[in-house]
Amino acid sequence: MSDNGSVKTFVIDTNVFIHKADAILSFRDNEVVIPLGVLEELDTLKTYSDERGRNARHAIRFIDSVAKHGDLQKGVKMENGSILRVAVSFNRKGIPNDLNKTKVDNHILQTAIDIQNEGRMVFFVSKDINARIKAQSLGLKAVDYEKQKVNINDLYTGFRELDVTADTIASLTTVGTIPWNEKMAANEFLILNEKNQDEGVLARYDALTGQLNFVDKLTESVSGIKPLNIEQRMALELLLDDSISIVTLVGKAGTGKTLLAVAAGLHRIFKDDRFSKVLISRPIVPFGKDIGYLPGSKEEKLSHWMQPLHDNIEFIMRAHKFTNFKTTESLMQSSKIEVEALTYIRGRSLPNQYIIIDEVQNLSPHEIKTVVSRAGEGTKVILTGDPYQIDSPYLDSNSNGLTYLVEAFKGQEVFGHVLLDKSERSRLAELAAELL
Repeated sequence: MSDNGSVKTFVIDTNVFIHKADAILSFRDNEVVIPLGVLEELDTLKTYSDERGRNARHAIRFIDSVAKHGDLQKGVKMENGSILRVAVSFNRKGIPNDLNKTKVDNHILQTAIDIQNEGRMVFFVSKDINARIKAQSLGLKAVDYEKQKVNINDLYTGFRELDVTADTIASLTTVGTIPWNEKMAANEFLILNEKNQDEGVLARYDALTGQLNFVDKLTESVSGIKPLNIEQRMALELLLDDSISIVTLVGKAGTGKTLLAVAAGLHRIFKDDRFSKVLISRPIVPFGKDIGYLPGSKEEKLSHWMQPLHDNIEFIMRAHKFTNFKTTESLMQSSKIEVEALTYIRGRSLPNQYIIIDEVQNLSPHEIKTVVSRAGEGTKVILTGDPYQIDSPYLDSNSNGLTYLVEAFKGQEVFGHVLLDKSERSRLAELAAELL
């Protein structure tokens, strides 16, 4: 570790700890430097009651546990082989006059510059795009924390298409299943196309048997909702299958992600007693802001953020008549459905429930782990979102929790996924999603 030319020094920005509290464990056999300004910002954030505050407290406790084994100013060796050091910068000559010298962010950059001036190979690690741009402008190598990144362009779609013979299709539709030797992910769909046919035949791969199972068209609506395209048919197949415990529906606005999830949930709780209730939630946008700033009771505060979910329920109520429930209000006030903020889900154990989490693209990988781990025995979790519409300043289409979970769970027998591409809301909505 004494050879400065061969050891990389990673200077960690505050937002990296907020994204993943134990992020420093990702930098093996190198030097990890925490500027004193980062500890100052973590100290401010630790009082927050949201996910940022929890991660700040977790990060401080982790750093404290390392500090017990040595001197952080000189450097303490961690179990992963890295040296953790807290750096103090007294030199202000590296920061140009154009930058505000009183800002903690610029003090953090100064620390990285000072270490680089010592002849070390320095990498400034930050989730803040603007901070990385400033670092590069000051001659630093700046990188994003990419431990939990997924290439959105290569995101698993949940289905593929294949041209086959008429005999293959006839065998599948007649028998209901055919053996399949081609390698596929569990519960992946296959659209089998025959020449001169306008519409393909849908099948789903069963990893346990190594067979393709025929997926027929729905003969009845699901809470008054019928699939308008083959991707929506795939989604309903997964939403109504009890063998699948977690489903992700990814797509742009208007593709029907939330509507299908809510319709399937209501269908299940009124059809049988497998699930005790439908629990619907979404992040408070921007995620982590305290809804206490809004007036009224918890229900009144939530109504501002949950209105999109209410709109979907109202649409379903107009399309389908539920026994004993004539209005949306009567349904919402019953024990069959619960709308809750993610803030209040943390710490709960949720057995035998049909859980729908909307706008999941605004969650980090750590936050999505927290949410999914709430699921108890007999619970089904539905996650919906659009990775291209992200409100968090430290997440993007490649690093959000939704895309991370899709790739992490791909191939698991309890997991199903569909990428919905066709907007069915309206021609105007589709143009807006494509052009704006």
